[in-house]
Amino acid sequence: MPTKGLARKAEDDGPQKRMLIIDHERCKPGMEAFDFLKRYARSCGGECITVVPPADGKPAQIKMLEDSCMACLTRAKKAPGDAVRIVNLPSALKTNVTHLYGANSFKLHGLPTPRPGSVLGLLGANGIGKSTALKVLAGRLKPNLGQLTSPPDWHAIMQYYRGSDLQNYFLRLLQDELRVATKVQLDTDFVKLLAGRSVGDLIKQRDQRDAFERTAEVLELTHLLDREVQTLSGGELQRFAIACTVVRDAEVYMFDEPSSFLDCRQRMTVTEVIRELVQSPTEAENDADRNSHARYVIVVEHDLAVLDAVSDYVCCLYGEPGAYGVITSIASTRNGINNFLAGYIPAENMRFRAEALSFHISGAETADQVASEGGIGKTLCGEVKWPSKTLTLESKSKGSKFVLHVVAGSFLGGEMIGMLGENGCGKTTFMELLAGRFEKTRKDDLKGDADDTQHSLAGMGVSYKWQHYAPRLRKFEGTVQEILHKTLQEICVDRLFRLLVLKPLAIESLEQLKVKDLSGGELQRLAITICLGTPATIYLLDEPSAGLDCEQRVIASKVIRRWVVSHMRKTAFVIEHDFVMASACSDRCLVYSGSPGVECYANPPVGLVEGFNTFLKQLDVTFRRDPVNFRPRINKKESTKDRLQKAAGQYFIFDAEDDPADRKEDEENSRAGKKKGKQ
Repeated sequence: MPTKGLARKAEDDGPQKRMLIIDHERCKPGMEAFDFLKRYARSCGGECITVVPPADGKPAQIKMLEDSCMACLTRAKKAPGDAVRIVNLPSALKTNVTHLYGANSFKLHGLPTPRPGSVLGLLGANGIGKSTALKVLAGRLKPNLGQLTSPPDWHAIMQYYRGSDLQNYFLRLLQDELRVATKVQLDTDFVKLLAGRSVGDLIKQRDQRDAFERTAEVLELTHLLDREVQTLSGGELQRFAIACTVVRDAEVYMFDEPSSFLDCRQRMTVTEVIRELVQSPTEAENDADRNSHARYVIVVEHDLAVLDAVSDYVCCLYGEPGAYGVITSIASTRNGINNFLAGYIPAENMRFRAEALSFHISGAETADQVASEGGIGKTLCGEVKWPSKTLTLESKSKGSKFVLHVVAGSFLGGEMIGMLGENGCGKTTFMELLAGRFEKTRKDDLKGDADDTQHSLAGMGVSYKWQHYAPRLRKFEGTVQEILHKTLQEICVDRLFRLLVLKPLAIESLEQLKVKDLSGGELQRLAITICLGTPATIYLLDEPSAGLDCEQRVIASKVIRRWVVSHMRKTAFVIEHDFVMASACSDRCLVYSGSPGVECYANPPVGLVEGFNTFLKQLDVTFRRDPVNFRPRINKKESTKDRLQKAAGQYFIFDAEDDPADRKEDEENSRAGKKKGKQ
C-alpha cells in the first residue's frame, strides 16, 4: 500500500517516506491558503496539485498526488496558516495501515489486541488514533486497510488478520457474539441528547444486570437520581456516564477517559468498578470455556496512576497528532508506561521522542532552602501569612449551606503549594478568596462573611487560571496570536518566555487559529500560557491538567515549575486531582479535611511527605515510586507492600527502590502473554 506524500532524498540515503497532510478546515474556498494552492495548481498544470470540484454538497477541496515533485512539495509547505504539513515518517514504520480517513488525511497503523478476562489500557497523545481504534474494535468503523478506491470487505479483513487474536475477536463481533458497551468522552452533544430526563430513569433503562442500586451507591449517585442530566456538574456527569455503561450486560466494555473531572478518591472508586467487570459472569470448567465467557475491557486514560492501577496490559500509541498514529505491541503495564515515558519501544527498536520524561523531584529545591540562600523569592515577598477565618456559603435556591474553616497559614516566595482535597471541599473557594475575587464571582444567593481583605493577595499581584476558563476565552473573536498580544503584550516577544513557555506548550502552532475553534486541550494550554505570562507575584492555577493528554501533563507541570519557581522565584498555588502531576507540582501541600459539601477545613501548608501521607490516609491508598522514572504507582489493595506501608504510616514512599514485586509482576505478565498465544 502506498505511503502518502512520498518524496525522494539523495540516492545514497535511499527513499525517505513522507506524509502530506492538508488541514481542510484551514484550506476552504475563499481562504488564503486555498487561493494560494489553487494558483500553484494552475502553474504546474494540475499534475501534482489539483482542485477537486464540489460534489454531494461538499465544497471544493485541494488534493495532492502521492508522488508529488519536490518543487510542488516546497510550494505547498509555504501555504498560509500552516494549512499543509509534510511529516517525515520513521524509516522502520510498517505499512500495515488499519484505516485511512482520506487523501492527505490521518491514518492509523495497527490495532490494540484485547484479551478476555483482562483490562487493556491505551496510552498516547491526543489526536493520535485512540478513539479511532475504539471505533474499529466496537464495530462502528469498518477498517479500510488504507484502500480508499476499493475498500475491502469483511472476508478480506479477516484474511488480513488471520492467525492473530484479532481474527477471533472480529469473528465473534461479526457473529453478534460480542455486545459492546462504550463510555464515550463527555462533550456538549452527550448532554444535549439526554437533556430533560432524570438520572435515575436513564440508568434504570440501561440496567441489564440488576446492578442499579449497587452501582448508584458505589458511584455516589443516590442523591442525584431525581435530577435532570443537564443540571449535573462535570464530576457528577462523569460518574453518571460510567454508571450507564457498567449496568449494561455486555462482553466488551470500553471507557474513554473515565477519570476526567473526578477527584482522587472518586478515581480510585471508578478503578475498582472497572476492575470488577473482568470477572467471568459464569462458572467455567476449563480455560477455553472461561475465555469464551470472560469479558474484554479497554480503557483510554491520561492519568498514569489510574492507568497503572486499572490495567493488566498496555498498548502505547506514538506518531504525529492529526497525521498518523502507530499502535505498539502489547506489553505489561509497568513496562508499557515506562517505555512510553522513555520515548523508546525496545521490542520494535523505535525511538519516537528525543528526551525521556521523568518525575524526579530534587530535594534541594525546597522553599526553605531558597529562602535561606537569599533567593529572589525571599527578597520579593518574604513570608506571607493569612489569619484564621470561617466562611459560610448559603444557597437560597438549593436550600443548602457549606462552611469552610480556613486555618491560619503562610507561604514563602519561590515555592509551589499543592492543594489536595476531594470535590466540594472548598479548594476553588479558598483560591478565589486568595485572589481577591470572591465577592466578584459569588452569586447573589450566596452569603459569606465580610472583610476578605486579610486573606486577599491581590495587592501583591495575582495571576489566576480559572477552573472554567473555556466560556471566557471562546468569547474572543480573534486568533490565538491576537489574544496573546492583547493580554500579554511585551512578554510575547520575550526570548525566554517563548523558549520556556510557548515552545514546550506548542502555542506557536496555534497562533493562526481562531480561539473559539480550539479544542479543550488547546484552550487549556492557552489558559496556562496567559496565566504564566501575566506579571504577578502569586500564580493560582485551578486544575491545569484537565483536557491535556499524559505527555502534555508532564510538560505542563515542568513548564509551570521552570517558569514560576526556577526562573522568576515566585509562588504558585495549584489545585490538581492527577496525583502524578500533583506530586510534580508541589513543594508543600495544603490538605483539606472534613465532610465535602457540608463542612471542611483548609489546613495550613505542611511538608510534602507529611501532606501526601495525610491525604492518602484519608483515601486509604498507598503509593510507591517507580525506580526508572520516579512516577507514583498505586499499590494493589491488601497487597504485601500496601499492608507494610500502612503499618509503617508511609502512604507515599518518595525514595524509589527496585521493588521485587515489580519484577515478579513483569515476569508473570510475560509468561501469561506467551501462554495466551501469539498476537
